[in-house]
Amino acid sequence: QVLRQFVRHDSDTTSSLVLERSMNRVQLLGRVGQDPIMRQVDGKNPVTIFSLATNEMWRTGESEVTQGGDISQKTTWHRISVFRPGLRDITYQYVKKGSRIYVEGKLDYGEYTDKNNVRRQATTIIADNVIFLSDGSMKEKV
Repeated sequence: QVLRQFVRHDSDTTSSLVLERSMNRVQLLGRVGQDPIMRQVDGKNPVTIFSLATNEMWRTGESEVTQGGDISQKTTWHRISVFRPGLRDITYQYVKKGSRIYVEGKLDYGEYTDKNNVRRQATTIIADNVIFLSDGSMKEKV
């Protein structure tokens, strides 16, 4: 009975079951908020962690087509975790605060207990691809 939740269909002519596919993909393009840190907890594999800021901008006012109105901006912060050994080490070594990077991965929802023994929820992007777009220096154009 429980397996039926995951089965798209079962065929009368064959005894095989076809499992339904699903997808959990995230693509982010933004700037790194702080230098990455590497952690290892309870003998598990190390993980590189950093934050990434993405910005959303829109025009408010009479009409979005005309030049009138104000420009509003919202910054969203994302927690990025890199577990893959090669990518984890390169990310730790070369990603710096202010770097512009592209991250592909999946969403992961978890819980943890903070130092005050309060149960908290955390949303993390588990990165499986990181593309370096800049060294983080934001030089002004002359």
